[in-house]
Amino acid sequence: MHHTILLILGLLFAAMLLVLLAKRMKIAYPIFLVIAGLGISFIPGVPILHLDPDMIFLVFLPPLLYEAAWYTSWNDFWKWKRPISLLAFGLVFFTSTIVAYSTTALIPGFTLALGFLLGGIVSPPDAVAAATVLKGMSVPKRIMTILEGESLVNDASSLIVFKFALLAVLTGTFSIQEASGQFFMVAGMGIVVGLAGAHIMYAVHRFLPTTPAIDAALTVMTPYLLYLAAEQFHYSGVMAVVSGGLFMSYRSHEVFQTGSTRINMLGVWTTMIFVMNALVFVLIGLELPEIVAGLGEYSIADGIKYGLIVSGIIIALRFLWVYPAAHIPRWLSARVRKDPSPGWKGPLIISWAGMRGVVSLATALSIPVLMDDKTTQFPQRNLIIFITFVVIFITLVFQGLTLPLIIKLAKVKEIDNILPEEEQMAGIQLRLENVALKLVSEKYQEQMQRNELIRIYKANLENDISSTTQRLESMACDASQLKEVKSYHKLLLDIYALQRKELFLLRKEKFFSDEEIRKAEMQLDLDELKITNNMHL
Repeated sequence: MHHTILLILGLLFAAMLLVLLAKRMKIAYPIFLVIAGLGISFIPGVPILHLDPDMIFLVFLPPLLYEAAWYTSWNDFWKWKRPISLLAFGLVFFTSTIVAYSTTALIPGFTLALGFLLGGIVSPPDAVAAATVLKGMSVPKRIMTILEGESLVNDASSLIVFKFALLAVLTGTFSIQEASGQFFMVAGMGIVVGLAGAHIMYAVHRFLPTTPAIDAALTVMTPYLLYLAAEQFHYSGVMAVVSGGLFMSYRSHEVFQTGSTRINMLGVWTTMIFVMNALVFVLIGLELPEIVAGLGEYSIADGIKYGLIVSGIIIALRFLWVYPAAHIPRWLSARVRKDPSPGWKGPLIISWAGMRGVVSLATALSIPVLMDDKTTQFPQRNLIIFITFVVIFITLVFQGLTLPLIIKLAKVKEIDNILPEEEQMAGIQLRLENVALKLVSEKYQEQMQRNELIRIYKANLENDISSTTQRLESMACDASQLKEVKSYHKLLLDIYALQRKELFLLRKEKFFSDEEIRKAEMQLDLDELKITNNMHL
């Protein structure tokens, strides 16, 4: 027990150091962690790890999906539901089918059911990898929304394909009509379970006297409860988590009404998701020795050859699907033509961002070792797992490292009519200040006559409104004045840094309580966060 705990802590510590190194080298940390994990696995004396697929599906997958759903805008998700659906469902089925028939013809002894099994495993791109690679880069909002939306739903569709193919291998029977009907029932009922569970958790948060700590703990429990409830009834746990997460995110302003609750949740979830992501990508690399040891009658060269071919197929298929899916609907529908054309640059980025990750590996490892009779070995299991690892490595490392270069060379620009972030923030602030001023002027008119604090607050509001209005007017300018905005941000950051030092001096003087100083520090943190988010620091 002590050895296991020490090993986990050692992995976590190594993962943190590797993330810091990746940041210094300006490489997306999932890519770096997989390569580093692979390198660590060859060091003599490093224990061979067995990655339990149940641990991935139950421990890692629900919170990762829930967090992704939480930060997905429902309005944007619904606006771009057509391209998201075409990728998350259409491309998954298209990829699974072509991979199935290709591998049946390519690999000796590979049946069509085994081909669909492999196709279901390698068809879904990884949510974390693409988001991490694209973070901080100048990518149009439409592209990010489509990629995030695809990664939310495609795990469900690929896992359903995998389960039906697995059943076909184990039983030797398969009906496309029955599978199609079962697919819609499994996915649809998963959504129903997710929404039902989310409504229950909504009521708990909304109407019971919870505390910030209890609220944070309940949000951590929610994805697991949704996933387990759906899987208990043999429905899609992924769809349950995604639908529940979208619902809770949309109603979060009603559920979490205090700043302390939201800040507490942000700290809990940011840390938890980061640790999970860092650990799981290291585990992918560390898993290779066990995968190689299980190849059996196939040589490593054969496994690499088949893996490279399958990688090339799925990369090419994404291009073959994305470009027609982006332009054919525009030819057929006048309503779709109202949106700006994606051109060739947007589909290029979406096509090249199809990196595979941990869900694919966990799915492959979940293939049973024995058939239903408990004596016959599951056919081609080790080869399927090795091919999956090669596909993950090729797409994650090769595409992940080259994606920033492609974005830079393509010089892709925002094509939709979206206001700059700074202008949106100023517009929101102006609305909030006007609401506050209206309330003070209408409801607290009498108190204002005898309460100097309220009079000062109203005067400050009027000054803030005037200042925000001038900022908005100055933003309606050409790009040459962007330096002024950056200079303004630099001034604020310098002020916040100086104020933080002053708070440190106040703490040493012991005149003010530590509690009040911490509150002032928190306010500085929030003010700085507004600036750094806009500057993509």
